[in-house]
Amino acid sequence: MRLLPIDRAEHLIARHASTGAHATRLAAGVGSYHLTCLSIGAGGTIGTHPAPVEQLFLVIGGEGWISGPDGVRVPVSAGTAVLWSIGEEHTSGTDTHLTALALEGPGLTVFEHEDY
Repeated sequence: MRLLPIDRAEHLIARHASTGAHATRLAAGVGSYHLTCLSIGAGGTIGTHPAPVEQLFLVIGGEGWISGPDGVRVPVSAGTAVLWSIGEEHTSGTDTHLTALALEGPGLTVFEHEDY
């Protein structure tokens, strides 16, 4: 067993006119799957960009907003997941602080809510 801190803010995200956002690569799988921890500070954004592959954005701490191609900000908070399709333009940000895990890879399958 290994305990691993995930919100290490190792790399400043400078692409896409981003501000106040950091990324920490956590894991990769067979093929092109990656898991990254994203930390966005107060007033920060990850600028508008197209998803290169399917991306699942899982908010695990704080609150903020996401927007799609229409630019309309939709509030998100811990416990929210957002799925972006290949090529879909999107932006994310926060007025306070937001931590999210981003899982991305080709052919990502996401399951809808199931009642047990």
